[in-house]
Amino acid sequence: MRKPGDTALRRFRIALETARALGASYADIRVVTRRDENIVVKNGKVDALESSEESGFGVRALVNGRWGFASSSKLDDEEIEKTAELAVRIARASARAKTEDVTLSPVDAICDSYKTSYDIDPFTVSIDEKIELLMDAERLMRGKKGIRVSTATMGFRREEKIFLSSDGAEIAQEIVESGAGISAVAADANDIQERSYPGGFGGDFAAKGYEFVKSLDLAGHAEEIAQQAIDLLDAPQCPSTTTDLILGSNQLALQIHESCGHPSELDRVFGTEASYAGTSFLTPEKQGTFRYGSPEVTIVADATVPGGLGTFGYDDEGVPAQRTELVKKGIFINYLTSRETAGRVNQRSNGCMRADGWNRMPIIRMTNINLMPGDWTLDEIIRDTKDGIFMDTNKSWSIDDKRLNFQFGTEIAWEIKNGEMGRMLKNATYTGITPEFWRSCDAIANEDFWHLWGLPSCGKGEPLQIAHVGHGASPARFRRVRVGVGRW
Repeated sequence: MRKPGDTALRRFRIALETARALGASYADIRVVTRRDENIVVKNGKVDALESSEESGFGVRALVNGRWGFASSSKLDDEEIEKTAELAVRIARASARAKTEDVTLSPVDAICDSYKTSYDIDPFTVSIDEKIELLMDAERLMRGKKGIRVSTATMGFRREEKIFLSSDGAEIAQEIVESGAGISAVAADANDIQERSYPGGFGGDFAAKGYEFVKSLDLAGHAEEIAQQAIDLLDAPQCPSTTTDLILGSNQLALQIHESCGHPSELDRVFGTEASYAGTSFLTPEKQGTFRYGSPEVTIVADATVPGGLGTFGYDDEGVPAQRTELVKKGIFINYLTSRETAGRVNQRSNGCMRADGWNRMPIIRMTNINLMPGDWTLDEIIRDTKDGIFMDTNKSWSIDDKRLNFQFGTEIAWEIKNGEMGRMLKNATYTGITPEFWRSCDAIANEDFWHLWGLPSCGKGEPLQIAHVGHGASPARFRRVRVGVGRW
């Protein structure tokens, strides 16, 4: 990680000095350099090879109780001063329409640096080596008769950030991410089915180096995944019934994301996210009293867990990464907060403000929202289930703007009869209402089955921002769930 020198820091401080001189009660500057690389191999050919790098800075200013934000990709003294002036003008204009003042909860002034821990820098690995790894896995899937489309993908990111605030913070961070996945699409005259590994929508991602991609062993799982896609063509439909449901770790990650992560974002609770992503049923009077789930259910927001896509040293307000219980033994107790929103519930920020690049203002985003493991083994849960269905790997999702009513579809499922896994099922879906669903959870597998999934595609905000978040989970059982909804 390249630490900023005295000359660079002096330049960045211009923004703070300018904003304060023009009347800002608070100001910060965030300087970001981001490098991305993405590779797609499809049906025996390189379908996409993308590499990009961008840099710039954004300035926030708080004037007369309202925010202003401005950004630029031109990093020189004059431009920094002009951009800070613009942020102040925007804040002053915004204050004319205010109904109440923004008040920031306190934060310690920290001078520090943070860097993702990894073994192999993914940007030092040759493109040829990366393509060869993808080609090997894709070729094995394509070799299965009945596979019509076979895809292998890989993606990497390095983001370097420097943050300075008028409160005295000076923080440098370097975040490195890596991920990969494969998918096989089988088709016949009557049906099309897809299987993915290690998860849907691009695979799995982590704040690690190239060693993470190698650990996925894409080629070692390619033939199995392809065969499952073929077998799904002749599998019976998921029945339409009410039954016990066991969700695999990958599908449970998205369930956590949509029905706990998003509704616990405090800006949504206060209505400032309503225009794009809806609000939340977890309104303030529920904090500390509302039964969100069964006593088995404890969900935490943890930005400190190694390797998570929601792991960092400090958020984009300079607040240290933290571990916060959102749901404790079924009771909803806390939100994801910013310095602005935390004070409204008599707290300090738990460090959830992040921006998508240099030209976006930070907003509340999930970190790693994790379901804590239970005491069961997966085999014990299955043996304890007389009649049920096991579903895994997300295929589709839908949830209302309060995050209450939902429906999810999975790539694959198996019926469970008298404690044993039975035949494969296709087109599996389930539906529910968030608190009723989580209250029905009566068994969670232990830490041996727990996995921290990386999701690099969480959309929120206008203009749209894409966040990289993590979700840890073990397989879990939910009693009497409606499955097989919809027509095929």
